[in-house]
Amino acid sequence: MAATCPIDFDVASLRESVRAVYTRVAADPSGDFHFHRGLDYAVAALGYDPAELAALPRLATERFAGVGNPLAMGALAVGETVLDHACGAGMDLLLAARRVGNAGRAIGVDMTEAMREQAMRAATLAGVADRTRIVPGLLEELPLDDASVDVVISNGVLNLSPDKRQALREIFRVLRPGGRLLLADVVVKRELTLPVRQSPELWAACIGGALPEPELLDLVRAAGLCDGRIEARFKSFAGSSAEAKVSVDLELSAVNFSARKPQI
Repeated sequence: MAATCPIDFDVASLRESVRAVYTRVAADPSGDFHFHRGLDYAVAALGYDPAELAALPRLATERFAGVGNPLAMGALAVGETVLDHACGAGMDLLLAARRVGNAGRAIGVDMTEAMREQAMRAATLAGVADRTRIVPGLLEELPLDDASVDVVISNGVLNLSPDKRQALREIFRVLRPGGRLLLADVVVKRELTLPVRQSPELWAACIGGALPEPELLDLVRAAGLCDGRIEARFKSFAGSSAEAKVSVDLELSAVNFSARKPQI
């Protein structure tokens, strides 16, 4: 099972590795990384609207490192509260903030200070700072009240969690009854080998913690969410150095996945 780290895995070291990688992305997104980044990648590989992204501050779009397109799975209603689950520099967060309008709220949670700073700058430049809040936090300990958000968007970060069961339980907790999860994440055809799962470098590159598709479906269901389904597939790592680090028969890719919290 890839739901948790291997036994004796150093979780603190993993988080520091992840934080270090994304601190570097925040400082210089043109650097050498195992994964693709930026506006052109988001448009060509993931289907984002080029005009919509061109209207956002470049400091957000240049630092985008998602693996799918969660906002393509359903419209956000004016006035809704949206949580961007590990928001990074805020590209998805800003898109959400614009779609929910002045009456809505967009909340970004991220454990990397440098990314939070970029996201807040971007929100100010985009003119949505009045409806945007960005706070520090871990996926397994979201700093939000129970049943406080209508939609959780998550793009390429569940794989980074050392305890995916707890991360999904937290998503369930903060969603209101009937609320939606719009998640994009890395998947593999079969479970990764132990050496890959034990590598902090490969976890930080969004590979070491990737789930097989059936396991993702099972974990979402176990957390209490329903109507889980794959909406789209992406070759997010095609041509990247990450792809070269795993066996070709693993079929490293990404999916858009939606689910909802049942009505009470």
